[in-house]
Amino acid sequence: MGTGMIGMQWIIFIGIALLSWLVQSNLQSKFKKYSKIPTGNGMTGADVALKMLHDNGIYDVTVTHTPGQLTDHYNPVSKTVNLSEGVYGSRSIMAAAVAAHECGHAVQHARAYAPLTLRSKLVPVVSFASNIMSWILLAGVLMVNSFPQLLLAGIILFATTTLFSFVTLPVEINASHRALVWLSSSGITNSYNHAQAEDALRSAAYTYVVAALGSLATLVYYVMIFMNRRD
Repeated sequence: MGTGMIGMQWIIFIGIALLSWLVQSNLQSKFKKYSKIPTGNGMTGADVALKMLHDNGIYDVTVTHTPGQLTDHYNPVSKTVNLSEGVYGSRSIMAAAVAAHECGHAVQHARAYAPLTLRSKLVPVVSFASNIMSWILLAGVLMVNSFPQLLLAGIILFATTTLFSFVTLPVEINASHRALVWLSSSGITNSYNHAQAEDALRSAAYTYVVAALGSLATLVYYVMIFMNRRD
C-alpha cells in the first residue's frame, strides 16, 4: 500500500477517534445537564418505563436497574428494561427520555420490528466473530503476501460487525422516535421540556453513527491491504 494511502487512512482514523471523543463528551455533558431538570410530574425513570410499556399493551417485560452510568439497555432474551442508577430512580427529563427510549426497544420487540429482528439474529454471529477476528486479522496482515486467504477470512468476519453497526442505526433511531412520540402524547413532556428530551436522545444517537463510521473505515482499511498485496 502506498505511503500516501496509509497517511490518509491514519488521518481518517484519528478524525473518527476525535469525533467519537467529542460525541461522548457531549453526551456526558447533556446527561449531567438534563439530569438536573425535573419533568414536573414526579415520575421516576422506572415509573415512566412501566407506564410506556403498559400504554403499549406490554405486561411481560420487567423494569429493573443495572449498575453504572449510561448502561441502560433492553434485553430481548430476558425481556427486561435495565435502567442505570442515574435513570431508574431519577425524576429528571433525562431519566424520562432514556427510560422511554429503552422501552421503545421493548415495543419494537413486541411488534416484531424488522431491523431489531435482524440485529438479534446477528448477535451470535457477531459474538463469535468478535472473539477471533482480531487474531485472524493480525495474522492475516502479517501473512498477506504468503497466505492472503487468512486476511480475507478476517475481513469477512469484520464485515459482520460492520453490518451489525449499521443495522443498529435504524433500531436506535426508531426507538427514540417511538419514545418521543409517546412522551409527548402521554403528557410526560410538554412544550417547555420536550425539546430537551429530543436533544438528549439525539446526542445518544450520534454515538452509534460514529461507531458505524469507524467500523466502516476500519473495514475499508483491511480491504485495501488485501487488494494491494503482492501476489
